[in-house]
Amino acid sequence: MEFAAQADEVTPLPSKSKPIDLLLSPFVSFAKREAAGGILLLMATVAALVWANSPWGSVYHNLWETKLTLTFGDISLSESRHHWINDGLMAIFFFLVGLEIKREVLTGELSSIRKAAFPFIAALGGTIVPALIYFSLNRGTDAVRGWGIPMATDIAFALGVLALLGDRVPPALKVFVAALAIVDDIFAVLVIAVFYTHEIAWASLALAGLGILLSMLINWAGVRTPFLYAALGVVVWLAVLRSGVHATIAGVLLAFTIPVQHDLNKEEFVERGRWVLDEFDATPEHSALAHNAIYTLEDLAEKVQSPLHRIEHQLQPWVSFLIMPVFALANAGVHLPTDFSAAANPVALGAFFGLLIGKPLGITLFAWLAVIAGFAAAPAGVRWLQTFAAAWVCGIGFTMSLFIANLALPNDDLLNMAKIGTMAASLLAGLVGSWLLLRAARGRAAVLPT
Repeated sequence: MEFAAQADEVTPLPSKSKPIDLLLSPFVSFAKREAAGGILLLMATVAALVWANSPWGSVYHNLWETKLTLTFGDISLSESRHHWINDGLMAIFFFLVGLEIKREVLTGELSSIRKAAFPFIAALGGTIVPALIYFSLNRGTDAVRGWGIPMATDIAFALGVLALLGDRVPPALKVFVAALAIVDDIFAVLVIAVFYTHEIAWASLALAGLGILLSMLINWAGVRTPFLYAALGVVVWLAVLRSGVHATIAGVLLAFTIPVQHDLNKEEFVERGRWVLDEFDATPEHSALAHNAIYTLEDLAEKVQSPLHRIEHQLQPWVSFLIMPVFALANAGVHLPTDFSAAANPVALGAFFGLLIGKPLGITLFAWLAVIAGFAAAPAGVRWLQTFAAAWVCGIGFTMSLFIANLALPNDDLLNMAKIGTMAASLLAGLVGSWLLLRAARGRAAVLPT
């Protein structure tokens, strides 16, 4: 997932500055920074912690637990604001996850076995070892259901850390972390679907399946209207919500039906675009022909993009700058105990050591074994210390870890312990990973065998 990493690297055209441009320029500059999403997520997390532990902590909890009713025709759904965020807004987050998974599998770093093997095997180690650590500390208790909590990497925070370090981190390492986090997300989605689904209403699930099949059918037929896919998406989301399967799975499944083909190839776009620009250049600026040329050029620019890329580009700012910060604000408000009870709690320790120790150990060990055994080729020019450092950064498990914790641990006390362990581990993992990356940038370490 590349929420924080995919800034638009397009050279801006020269233009005259307007007063509003001067006023908004600091905010625009911030939004274009690779680390902007991670920074905003961190600010929301800190705000939630401060608010929940302030004299107004009760206001914080009451705000998110207040019921909100939505009505769709004859269907009426009443849930707390907290549930609407986790079941509704996060479905859009998972939709974007699905789009990025599909893009990477078809055209990106996971598009071939050779490309995918190294991040896939490394991610496998980064999910198995943390889960085993949590399981070993909580086996025989009700909290053992939370073994999935330390499995996933928070891509926004992880890539935000790498972005803040700038050119000290080689591009190949950033690509590796992004690909590893996407594989992590695939594992997390499967875990949610298989292990955190309770009773199933088969009629609702069948309706959701019908909606997905219909979306696949109109994709095959060549329909490229985003509104139609969005309308089907709402129906599928409602059906999955009432089926017993977690509603966010609807987002991932729908993403796989979004077309990746475009209506114009590069050569056709260049040829037609040049002709339109020549026509525009030969006509008066405000004439009807000039406006027609502009509209034609807009249409060509839309057709050369696939619906998947276009939707992903449009959703990314909303997810990075609204949905994820709101999720953090609603879920990170943990009441911090004044004693050291969390330090002895197996749930907190399972999440803490799973992320802080299990992640770097599992990723590095499995990556090393994959290269030595000849199953995978490491990224060119990446060194062992850099891989080890990146594995520590992948111990930042904030968003997905908190999400799984909400599903796995309905008991508030256990959930709070899991959140404390997750946030403490994520903070330390980011700091240690950054320090190791800075050391790797200064020194010379062995290059990974390829």
